[in-house]
Amino acid sequence: MTDPRTSIISERLKKIRRIIAVSSGKGGVGKSLIATTLALELANKGRKVGLFDLDFTSPTTHVILGLPDSAKPTEDKGLIPPTVSGLEYMSLVYYTSDRPAPLRGEDTSNALIELLAVTRWSELEYLIIDMPPGIGDAVLDLIRLVEKIEFIIVTTPSRLAFETVKKLANLLKELQVPVIGVVENMKMKGGRDIEYNTKMLSLSYLGGIPFDPNVETAIGKPSALMKTAIAQQVKRFVSSINP
Repeated sequence: MTDPRTSIISERLKKIRRIIAVSSGKGGVGKSLIATTLALELANKGRKVGLFDLDFTSPTTHVILGLPDSAKPTEDKGLIPPTVSGLEYMSLVYYTSDRPAPLRGEDTSNALIELLAVTRWSELEYLIIDMPPGIGDAVLDLIRLVEKIEFIIVTTPSRLAFETVKKLANLLKELQVPVIGVVENMKMKGGRDIEYNTKMLSLSYLGGIPFDPNVETAIGKPSALMKTAIAQQVKRFVSSINP
């Protein structure tokens, strides 16, 4: 039996021009920081942008944004996201608070469908989704439920991290899901392996972001975050997204 909420999801997302999922093969590569910075940079360019934190492993974009206690969704035939730092913002954290969300299989799919079905976005140019890492139920469900989804994949210079990128990239290719490109975070000086291997996968290399110790002190302060090395590199590859 078809879940009636899936037809509601299409209705909720129909006014959004582009939906970009920021993903990674494994955790700890800076995916959430890059997703948040990308959303902020697009908003700074005058675009109407939403940020949707669907990282079931541990949502953190609210920490990066310094989400005030007053910024909560309002109910009106669904949930209307609050505006935070110029972004329409929705997160799994509104449901879980700081508690873990140990969901499995059908429970993960059910929670994801519910979040997509109840959230009422306005007419957006971009919706940036902070994805859970890896290739799990949530990722596969999003590909199934969101027809026009596109991916940016985040990695580090680690060969182990890039091995998981290969698997994710191959899956997306098999499913004919567009991949905008790969971002190399915490790039080591002079390292070209990730750039080379990305091109071997026939994907665009969007750029390398050097390690910046100022990022840690910028967490919770969006204006400070936009002065870090992450933001400077994101500004360079935003043109690849055709904003």
